[in-house]
Amino acid sequence: MLIQGKQMHIQIKKGDIGRYVILPGDPARCERIARYFDEPEFLSSNREYTVWRGKLCGEPVAVCSTGIGGPSAAIALEELVECGADTFIRVGTSGGIVEEVRGGDVVIATAAVRQEGTTREYMPIEYPATANFEVVQALHQAAKTLGFRQHVGVIQSKDGFYGEIRPNEQPVGAELEAKWAAWKAGGVLTSEMECAAVFVVGAVRRVRCGAVLNVLWNASTDETMDASPEMAERGVQTAVEALKLLIAQDREP
Repeated sequence: MLIQGKQMHIQIKKGDIGRYVILPGDPARCERIARYFDEPEFLSSNREYTVWRGKLCGEPVAVCSTGIGGPSAAIALEELVECGADTFIRVGTSGGIVEEVRGGDVVIATAAVRQEGTTREYMPIEYPATANFEVVQALHQAAKTLGFRQHVGVIQSKDGFYGEIRPNEQPVGAELEAKWAAWKAGGVLTSEMECAAVFVVGAVRRVRCGAVLNVLWNASTDETMDASPEMAERGVQTAVEALKLLIAQDREP
């Protein structure tokens, strides 16, 4: 939806950005991510959405924050697609579920458990929330090249942050704990709040989406949280290197 020629929420228009976009949650991270670009330039800030643009390998790229959760992430993706973008990498933080996923690791999502509500307004619950294969491959190769300890597989997306942190305080705590045990038994790697929405909306809109998640702590073992800037940069560096790989691949005849 346009208002005075610009998208209602992200406040940019078609032609302002190119094909490739990094999607952090926190607006405060956009400027830091844009520092990895050549010729970084601020475009807009409205509500939870901050947009910067620049270039990688001579190609126009952008970063747009999505805020917290599926509804705001879906809005950002819808409007960025309207502006011409077709390749997205979510960069976020998460809490490990299986014990081998530890603080400091990066997780590359191949799919997301749809324990959230946004995607039910796009597709029936039987439809899987899956990442684009090319984007997953690029992220895996980038993390390997950078030497980061990585895991590749299914992650979980949910709506209630404190349902995970303090399930025993919720009236439906028994249900939450039973589902958590199921995800763990099924090898689900880590928990976050936006990937399912990004993957399902991306599939419906026929664009490429993937995600790399910084693991801050393991929620199953109560491992101490480490939210240091250095740790948060691992996902960003992986996403930037992955975009370079995708740009090179897309230029091939």
